[in-house]
Amino acid sequence: MNDDERLLAQVCPEGWRNPDPAPLYDLVVIGGGTAGLVCAAGAAGLGARVALVERGLLGGDCLNTGCVPSKALLRAARAVHDARAGAGAGVTMTPHVNFAAVMSSVRARRADLAHHDSAARLASIGVHVFFGDASFTGPRAVAVAGRTLRFRRAVVATGGRPSIPPVPGLSGVPYLTSENVFDLTEQPRALLVIGGGPIGCEMAQAFALLGTTVTLIEAGPRILPHEDADAAEIVTRRLEQDGVQIATDATIADVTRSGDRVRLRLTLGLETRRDDNTEAVGEALLVATGRSPNVEGLNLEGTGIKHGAAGVDVDDRLRSSNRRIFAAGDVCSRFHFTHAADAMARIVIQNALFHGRRRASALVIPWSTYTFPEVAHVGLPAVEAAQAGGEPITVHLADVDRAVIDGESDGFLRVHHQSGRIIAATLVAPHAGELIGYIASVMRRRGSLGDFSSEIFPYPTLADALRKAGDAYRRTQLTPRVRGMLRRYFALTRRL
Repeated sequence: MNDDERLLAQVCPEGWRNPDPAPLYDLVVIGGGTAGLVCAAGAAGLGARVALVERGLLGGDCLNTGCVPSKALLRAARAVHDARAGAGAGVTMTPHVNFAAVMSSVRARRADLAHHDSAARLASIGVHVFFGDASFTGPRAVAVAGRTLRFRRAVVATGGRPSIPPVPGLSGVPYLTSENVFDLTEQPRALLVIGGGPIGCEMAQAFALLGTTVTLIEAGPRILPHEDADAAEIVTRRLEQDGVQIATDATIADVTRSGDRVRLRLTLGLETRRDDNTEAVGEALLVATGRSPNVEGLNLEGTGIKHGAAGVDVDDRLRSSNRRIFAAGDVCSRFHFTHAADAMARIVIQNALFHGRRRASALVIPWSTYTFPEVAHVGLPAVEAAQAGGEPITVHLADVDRAVIDGESDGFLRVHHQSGRIIAATLVAPHAGELIGYIASVMRRRGSLGDFSSEIFPYPTLADALRKAGDAYRRTQLTPRVRGMLRRYFALTRRL
């Protein structure tokens, strides 16, 4: 059994027989991605009668086409990155990339983790697992594979899919998305990537490090448009150092294919100091231009559930316009992250089953882009933080001993605060995603930036940047008035 077969045997078993429906379910969950799995497993663990419906593969985007395979690919790319960086420490080596083996490892890691999301595990904890297309037949019933599931409460957790831009000629050209890029076995010699967001940047850098010639095309003036501009500048510089050619302010006039080459005809804006038409040519094309919610085929209209381009409309308690039906994850949230879907699912369990009053707006959700270096953020976007009157404190990695030791000093920690209360933070550093959670924890319990100054971090670690930020904030409290009082105090104590 190969790794793809191992995966399918767990998340979509051949010959699976849907169970006989119970007379009434406490919770029917539509969608077997992160949000749906957490809802189903959590509710069943509390003793509720639960049914979960999945039309494709359990595990959703995270396991099958998102977090797990992309980070496995980045693990291989990091090995090349580390080998190159070794020269700065006096160790020189030339990495050899076996692309087929890399992709085999990616699929193996996916299969290794599939047991967490498997149909067998869900069934073992009491969840009734149904495979098939779900459609609401009324305000309290769902049809799937010729069966009707009646419920007291339901949750729509159908996730999202890659958005495809309306580029002339694109529909007639084979292209990759996050849904099939990890099926590659042969390495493309030249790859065109449309979209300079997190997925586009991660994949562009990974393929470049693995030896593919990569061109990254972004319609806006810079990559990572939702991140701090200084963070985007560092990532731009590092991608270019790794061999990625970046075209910003780029409008794609059309896409054509000639033989084994894909051609994009571009108009470049002033930011690239070009205003003429040009071409980008590659052997393969990857489209990474965001995600769209999966709401089709559910008969939401017939159930009184309002929805739009952003997915299912929900209130702060994640209830839809049908008060018995909730939603969680990418289908209703602007935070398209696995950990956000997990957090929302926990809210749904409490609010749907126990008449809870937990609010999604109370969540503090960090995120990370896993380029080299990583870019992690929590709180308001940088521009909004500044508009809200947030004062920035910046610690450059060049002032953090561990970053200097490791030769990874091209980065920073920037915290926006209002009188010490953190409203936003951006960290550009190796393993930034590991550290941003600590900042999110301080924000969640409404702590102060000064709290970092009181913590004891192991030395030398990158966490020392947090302490330095806390120290910098405490120094701002030494106003001229306070300094004058302290001078008088010490003058007095010297006379005693």
